Amino acid sequence: MNENINKLRWRCRRGTLELDLMLLRYLENRYLAAELSEQQTFLRMLELEDTELMRYLMGEQLPNDESLKNLVLAIRALPV
Repeated sequence: MNENINKLRWRCRRGTLELDLMLLRYLENRYLAAELSEQQTFLRMLELEDTELMRYLMGEQLPNDESLKNLVLAIRALPV
């Protein structure tokens, strides 16, 4: 599991500090306790382009996909 988390930590490194921090905060505070479906949604989220991810996580837009939208809202709600 640790090796998996290290790989995910690497995948959370994006083009901007804001994205890095938000994705890593989710990974370290919620990912392991999340339902499998939410973990799979997070993996799908990591496949998105940085510009799209930035719009979602910075609050400019919400994804049409319901599971992605719920995850985006959960990540935005995590305490800093």
